[in-house]
Amino acid sequence: MTTHADHRFSVSIFTSDQAILYCLRALADYSQKSGNTRIVWGGTKRTDWEQNNRTVTFHFSDPSYRDILLATANRVLPAGSWKQVSTSDNNPAKPQG
Repeated sequence: MTTHADHRFSVSIFTSDQAILYCLRALADYSQKSGNTRIVWGGTKRTDWEQNNRTVTFHFSDPSYRDILLATANRVLPAGSWKQVSTSDNNPAKPQG
């Protein structure tokens, strides 16, 4: 099982649409092919999204999983419904709660 420290490959995404937020959360879970998928979308609840100006950050244990999220979101979500804000290869996930 992966730990929060293993999930250091991040992508921050802006969306103004709450439905797209929930789709991104599901796609992030889908994209993390191994390890603890719950860590990936930790800190992306509606309240987190609202408090962070409609931006959430997903954390993956491998950069290829992050790439899967971005490619899949481009393929299945409406154009212009979300925007990649930033990425990092050294941004470990933090435990929630």
